[in-house]
Amino acid sequence: MQYTTVVSAIFLERPNRFIAIVKIDGNLEQVHVKNTGRCQELLIPGCCVYLALAAHSNQKTRYDLIAVKKGHPHQPPLLINMDTQCPNVAMRAWLQKGNLFPIGAEIRPEVRYRNSLTF
Repeated sequence: MQYTTVVSAIFLERPNRFIAIVKIDGNLEQVHVKNTGRCQELLIPGCCVYLALAAHSNQKTRYDLIAVKKGHPHQPPLLINMDTQCPNVAMRAWLQKGNLFPIGAEIRPEVRYRNSLTF
């Protein structure tokens, strides 16, 4: 998966699960958070985040928050992907290259298998 335009920013706050307020080049910007989980251990005010220019022109925000830099004492920082769509896209690309199934095999994400969705 490739993002076209990526910029770094400083995370300031997350008013709700879909929106974050960040600082880009000294300017405040409201961005879309692609991971609706709590992420309190990652999205800490002052941390470095990475944003991708929104893929859809009708989106309310200019950027999507796609990654966060997480530091640990005495260890190099980790870059953690926050885009919940990324694993499915990456896995599909890997599978289509014939890494697990023959090239041309039907690949369908998250389909029902027998009674897997019944409780």
